[in-house]
Amino acid sequence: MLTNSPVWKMACDQFDHIAEYLGIAQTERERMKDPKRIMVVHVPVRHDDGTVRNYTGFRVQHHMAFGPTKGGIRYHPDVTVGEVCALAMWMSWKCALVGLPYGGAKGGIACNPNKMSQTELERLTRRFTQELIPIIGPQIDIPAPDMGTNEQTMAWMMDSYSTRVGHTVLGVVTGKPVTVGGSLGRKEATGRGVAFLANRAMDALKIDADGATAVIQGFGNVGFHTAFGLALHGTKILAIGDHTGAVHNPKGLHLDELAAHVEKTKGVVGFKGGDVVTAEELLSLQCDVLIPAAVERVITEKNVKNLKCKILAEAANGPTTIEADKVLRDSDVFVLPDILCNSGGVIVSYFEWVQDLQNFFWTEVEVNDRLYRILEQTLSQVMQFVKREKVYYRDAALAIGVKKVADAKKVRGLFP
Repeated sequence: MLTNSPVWKMACDQFDHIAEYLGIAQTERERMKDPKRIMVVHVPVRHDDGTVRNYTGFRVQHHMAFGPTKGGIRYHPDVTVGEVCALAMWMSWKCALVGLPYGGAKGGIACNPNKMSQTELERLTRRFTQELIPIIGPQIDIPAPDMGTNEQTMAWMMDSYSTRVGHTVLGVVTGKPVTVGGSLGRKEATGRGVAFLANRAMDALKIDADGATAVIQGFGNVGFHTAFGLALHGTKILAIGDHTGAVHNPKGLHLDELAAHVEKTKGVVGFKGGDVVTAEELLSLQCDVLIPAAVERVITEKNVKNLKCKILAEAANGPTTIEADKVLRDSDVFVLPDILCNSGGVIVSYFEWVQDLQNFFWTEVEVNDRLYRILEQTLSQVMQFVKREKVYYRDAALAIGVKKVADAKKVRGLFP
């Protein structure tokens, strides 16, 4: 069932490569690779026109060696169990890499949220939450937003869970509105983290951020905050694309005007402040920083040789295929691998969970300061590993994360 998914195969190939490098015993590899738990549920929803449609939802918990699992909920037409398993595995390595006491998890529903009303999305979310109640909780598994979901989705999940248990449980999800236990800075965290790490990579390559150029594929929550975060330091955003199209302006896009256009039309297509380019042209534009911030497997063996960037900052999960990675290994491109580059979101989700458990909330300055400290420390560890072991950036990040999980499983032992 899982092996039918190219994303799952890609995640497994990455793990097998690192397990071989680390010398993990064959008897331990399957235990580390396969998810601990997969729940598949059917979610019947009454639509506004009175019809009832049955949706398929998934929740995957990869491992629990450190504590509860953590990961987003994705609403997208192409969600599959294999994709969700891969995302949960990557979340495991990500949490371990940055030092969070979580195992990886992920969830999703195969649906198109753009074609559903707000009331239909609420019914879908509440029923899905009801189905997940046996396996989620602040000490078991803590969902968060992902593609197609947002703060409102998390508020519905928290309310549905709390209604079932009879009291408000703020820590059952993260990424909530601040008014109901969310953390300041959580919504912006992933994009801020990408921009911060891209700036650090520019420092390493002696590129002045003020006057540098960037291209971003994806203008959802992550791409939006990445763009504004980079522009804050003077980086010129040459082009941005999303599911509707892409626009390019060699003088730099006016981000406020583009954001207003997207808010009004729900896509970058039709924006008058830039010229239309294709998705492939977008990825091959000359720039200092290229940021895939949309879906998996967009940089492939077919287009990787066309990249003209100095830094590849992977804001999306799994944007680079195994075949493309083989080319990048022998190139001069500085790769910020996904499990490091987009870790800002789960780091601040952890902060939100801690605040909810304590009922003690921090200022946005405190949140950002703690976020940047963790990112700085983790990037330093990865770069030192690269220099010491003379390995590829992704291998270094994965080796650090995977080894932590392997060590935790070893010391906890195998229950009889």
